[in-house]
Amino acid sequence: MSSSSSNQSGHAPAVASSSRSPLTPSPGEPSSDDGLDIGNEELLADDPFSENNPLNESISFKRNKQKASPSQSFASRFLTSPFQNRSNSRQGSGSPSRSPQGILRAATPNTTLSYLNSASDPSASLQDSKDGSGLDWYVEGPGRRVGYDNLTAIDWIYEYSKERTRLRQLTTNNPGWVGQLKVFADSSQIWWILVATGVAVGGIAAGIDVASDWLGDIKTGVCSNVQDGGKFYLNRAFCCWETNTFAECHDWNTWAAAMGVGNAFGSYVIEYFFFICFSVLFASCASFLVIRFSSHAKQSGIPEIKTVLGGFVIRHFLGAWTLVIKSLGLCLAVASGMWLGKEGPLVHVACCCANLFMKLFDGINGNEARKRETLSAAAASGISVAFGAPIGGVLFSLEQLSYYFPDKTMWAAFVCAMVAAVTLHALDPFRTGKLVLFQVAYHSGWHAFELVPFAIIGIVGGLYGAMFIKLNMRVAAWRKSKSNPFQNKPLMEVMVVALITALISFPITFLRAQSSELVEYLFAECRDLEDDYLGLCKAGIANTGVIFTLLLSALIGFCLAVITFGLQIPAGILLPSMAVGALYGRVVGLIMEVWQQTYPNFIAFRACAAEPDVACVTPGTYAVIGAASALAGTTRMTVSIVVIMFELTGALTYVLPIMVAVMLSKWVGDAFGKRGIYESWIRFQGYPYLDNKDDTPVPDVPVAQIMTRFDDLVCITSTGHTISSLQDLLREHRFRGFPVVSSNHEATLLGYVSRTELQFALDSATSPTRGLPESTQCYFQHQPLADPSVTLDLRPWMDQTPITLSARSIFQITNDMFQKLGLRYIVFVDRGVLVGLMTKKDLWSVLNESEDGRVGRGGGVLREENAEREDEEGLLGHRRGLSLGESIASRDGEG
Repeated sequence: MSSSSSNQSGHAPAVASSSRSPLTPSPGEPSSDDGLDIGNEELLADDPFSENNPLNESISFKRNKQKASPSQSFASRFLTSPFQNRSNSRQGSGSPSRSPQGILRAATPNTTLSYLNSASDPSASLQDSKDGSGLDWYVEGPGRRVGYDNLTAIDWIYEYSKERTRLRQLTTNNPGWVGQLKVFADSSQIWWILVATGVAVGGIAAGIDVASDWLGDIKTGVCSNVQDGGKFYLNRAFCCWETNTFAECHDWNTWAAAMGVGNAFGSYVIEYFFFICFSVLFASCASFLVIRFSSHAKQSGIPEIKTVLGGFVIRHFLGAWTLVIKSLGLCLAVASGMWLGKEGPLVHVACCCANLFMKLFDGINGNEARKRETLSAAAASGISVAFGAPIGGVLFSLEQLSYYFPDKTMWAAFVCAMVAAVTLHALDPFRTGKLVLFQVAYHSGWHAFELVPFAIIGIVGGLYGAMFIKLNMRVAAWRKSKSNPFQNKPLMEVMVVALITALISFPITFLRAQSSELVEYLFAECRDLEDDYLGLCKAGIANTGVIFTLLLSALIGFCLAVITFGLQIPAGILLPSMAVGALYGRVVGLIMEVWQQTYPNFIAFRACAAEPDVACVTPGTYAVIGAASALAGTTRMTVSIVVIMFELTGALTYVLPIMVAVMLSKWVGDAFGKRGIYESWIRFQGYPYLDNKDDTPVPDVPVAQIMTRFDDLVCITSTGHTISSLQDLLREHRFRGFPVVSSNHEATLLGYVSRTELQFALDSATSPTRGLPESTQCYFQHQPLADPSVTLDLRPWMDQTPITLSARSIFQITNDMFQKLGLRYIVFVDRGVLVGLMTKKDLWSVLNESEDGRVGRGGGVLREENAEREDEEGLLGHRRGLSLGESIASRDGEG
């Protein structure tokens, strides 16, 4: 088909971008509050060539003859500048200006002439308005950028180039000690942000701990002023602070006692009723807040954070409203007693805090790449306060979250995590001096024979993680299907799940407790438990009942966690996985303890005879190792889990058993699938996330068989367009961008223009400020005879340096370039002639299709062949017309 926009056929052209979103907002539309994109007004305000900027007065583009000044070197009189016109036969060039201090200020590719956005006659500043040869230097480069639309990928190369240019201008324009102070202030911005983020995250985490504990205890009773000054706003632990056991606490009254019900059956019914009512109420309120005020506050947010850190833009995801709803929703969701945790959502909270503080500093807020480096560092503080593990938080960000994590980011993450942990420790929400409720320490070590049960626990953890991911994905797909009676009733679904959870949990003592409280008791040694109100440390024949109850609790918790993770409610999966792992780990520990006590002379237990006064088997350590194995099986993390567990227990001697269990858990889990729970949700939601740490082999096919070829592309020719024809093109095709070629017959690649920049340039040209008619001629290539006052030069808005590859390349090279460089698209050429194009979402689609064996069935089979509709999700996408995040299984037009 023809490549010109004036000769379009019904073929499905290619999307020249990575995702689908609405049209670019008008210049007057306010920017998003998530800080992940740049508004038009904000960009123009920073334009050094705008009419209101004083720098514009000191820059002249008059084509006067350049005279060699005494300050010029001998070589500079003969060597041409890289910004000058490539044609040596033409006279004149745009000369760089000098600042008032006499320092040479060179123009950069990120700037453009002020006359493009001015209503004044540009010929007033030009000697020959029809000869623009001297102006070519300013349009040769990546072009100007308006910002990024929602659900699009950022240009990492452009962002880092912009940052280098900004730093160079900062040092050049500010000499002397004043300049050194400005450079120091600029470099210190990230530290102010991270310190403020650490303090805020520590305070929010302490508030969530206190509020969720109080609300959780409200389900079972209330503190009243009877003897020791108990107040209603105290939870059970603080209400009974001076007593050894809860049975001796007279200030804490169950709801049955508060209502004067004395008999056992009546008390049980009353307490059961209040437990169910408060559980459903808290869960419903949390879900209502999410559905009504901020849908981005649902679930853990870690899959979206990984996608954002990978270069994707999700508006409002890190906004102030999301932070408020996430924090309030976490208090209610955790208190409801559902099988969820606050550890994962705290990472989202930390990133929201960092995003709000970044808005105060333009040096970081104005660059999308630096934003993501800062967010990577801030994410460590979320895990730091969740587990009381600052080093584990840094490793969690490095291993699980971050797409780009240089050494400077690791140091920044360490500082942020440390500040958050210090803040939480200073607030001391539990009044125990511990950072988390389930922080424990052990009195004895382990023996060599215990490596066998530790390995068994690791294998069980891998099986648990694989089954959890498979079932959770099936439940998520069922929620999207028409067979789900709650498909359009998410609040009702949360209420039903909360009701089922409360009905099942209350009769079982281990499930009735809060998840963090349950993990605390499972981790602890019986000798350290002053009040065994859960009945965990029973001896003799009663121990068999404890083992059975723990197994039943693990099975029920597994099922409840599967259906809970994915609801419209703030919910993490880390603590539920730890709880399930601690349950079956404690079971193995109790079995080993009974075995050793029954057969102390068994050959494997002879090592215990040397220390008869020390317990041979500590079941609490098995619970810790079980929790680590379950986490590894669910998330497929390794190093960070070992460090987190070590920081939790403080027992260096148990690092090796934890490493063994985590290693086996990951191996067993990977045998059923390489993706962890977060990567599975990223794929399910359809986010174009490319893991640059993934070493999975890609299809060994030529890229020519996969790319969208020139015949299927909608291209723009360099000349022959008007404002009206380009606006019609944008209305007809909703693609993210368009390759620019010289002509229909000789498709020499000139560049690539994004939809956002093209739309903004056309709107600016037709605005009342400039007032060009729609019949104005537009061009993307230098026109010597074009009058700038009556034509529209779109070269400043076009990327004339796109990343290109030979059409004869293999797919492996293309995949490496996308992953390592963070590209949005790659253009394929043959001796400078456009041959094809591939976007980031195309690559994501190909890699996912390859797992189903759909790659390699012939050239071009992955391209959309349905000519009725536009391809809205990339050049090769099959889910045309579906919104992002719908079921992967729903596809059409596979060819």
